[in-house]
Amino acid sequence: MTRVPTGEGPPRVAYAVGRRVGGAVVRNRVRRRLRAATNAARPALVAGSAYLVSAGPGSAQMPFDEVRSTLSQLFERSRSER
Repeated sequence: MTRVPTGEGPPRVAYAVGRRVGGAVVRNRVRRRLRAATNAARPALVAGSAYLVSAGPGSAQMPFDEVRSTLSQLFERSRSER
């Protein structure tokens, strides 16, 4: 995950899910799960920043709770690296 300060405004999040993760149905499911996990961790996002979250091949088999906790930890870590 990468965070880039962009100035003012709400935080923006983009998702990169490559073909190595699986077919289109699997990639879309992973993207939806990442969006849901990001919404749960929304308070940890820094206003005025842009985030890029990339998913590797193992992300399709991860339980949702693990995805959510991993993203929360990454967002918290990026917040402290200001």
